[in-house]
Amino acid sequence: MHYLDYNEKQAHGTADFPLAYYYVDEHHPRYHMPFHWHKETELLRIVEGQLRLSLDDREYVVSAGELIYIGEGVIHGGEPENCIYECAVFDPKPLLMHTHAIRRYLYRIQRRQIQILMRFTQKQPEILTRAETLYGSLRKKSPGWEMTSLGALFELYGMIFDREYYTPCASGDHTQGKLKQLKPVLEYMELNYQSPITLEDLSRLAGMSSKYFCRFFRAVIHRTPIDYLNYYRIERACYLMATEDISVTEAAYRCGFNDSSYFVRAFKKYKNVTPRQYMQRLEKT
Repeated sequence: MHYLDYNEKQAHGTADFPLAYYYVDEHHPRYHMPFHWHKETELLRIVEGQLRLSLDDREYVVSAGELIYIGEGVIHGGEPENCIYECAVFDPKPLLMHTHAIRRYLYRIQRRQIQILMRFTQKQPEILTRAETLYGSLRKKSPGWEMTSLGALFELYGMIFDREYYTPCASGDHTQGKLKQLKPVLEYMELNYQSPITLEDLSRLAGMSSKYFCRFFRAVIHRTPIDYLNYYRIERACYLMATEDISVTEAAYRCGFNDSSYFVRAFKKYKNVTPRQYMQRLEKT
């Protein structure tokens, strides 16, 4: 799976077929999911284990077989627990809005008139069945897989509207307004994690006092701002060590750690192994 970055710029799929499939297990350098958002819609299915997932201001522990619907702009991040998960990421506008009859349904989502349920479990077996057809087609890519995938996606949305698996969106949602204030903070971390970043820098970006910002950030992200920044730096270091031929010292320097001993302590705190042990594991996979 490609890393799904904060305000994600990468294209998913191709211009002709903007739907992409990603498979993530413990050997992937982006196994852990830092907080991010993107303009596309994402369907995330747990294959094995559990995933502790945050979606805006909500938190779920999602188990094998369950499906998560992540709409445009939703801030999300997750911590896997012996987990394998797969994702289908797509832009509904060019992919699905071919006729007025279909557009009138999807416009209700695009214009935030309704909010589709974020979590589907065994209580909605008809949704999980359509999702399995979709993922099976995307995995195998047999002849005609594009049509099979689109058909499953249309059926999934049709079932959502038929069974009314959605709720009306409240106008003037105060929480959503505050969540938008976190997006420039997360993007700033992503762009500047190699450099010194202070709590004052982040709270100023959010337009909040430092005290209120810390409280709100922790309520959504479940970490303090500085703890999350260090977590993100360690995740970036893991990615660099897994994808580039660099030393531990170089990884530390490129991820904002000027003290290598502090980097080792931070790495062990978040990954439960030292950087060298992590690299030895990579060499065995």
